[in-house]
Amino acid sequence: MNDIGNDTTEPCTNDWSKSMCNWKWKDHMHSHGCGGAFYFLGFLGALYYYWTTSATIWAGFIGLIKAIVWPAFLVYGLFKFLGL
Repeated sequence: MNDIGNDTTEPCTNDWSKSMCNWKWKDHMHSHGCGGAFYFLGFLGALYYYWTTSATIWAGFIGLIKAIVWPAFLVYGLFKFLGL
């Protein structure tokens, strides 16, 4: 059977492998890394803010969770501001 992304010329043997027979990973991978860098910088900034304003260890832990999901707070605030 032909593995995904393999360049061998073996015939495909079943329905699943027939649909994946000509799949090439290099043709379907795209680099859109700018958003990840923006999210990471936002994560670091939010983590710094929440940890420096926390008074207890549990508040720091909640700050870590908030730093991970900060885009949800951003979108919620935007929708609230726009009245949606």
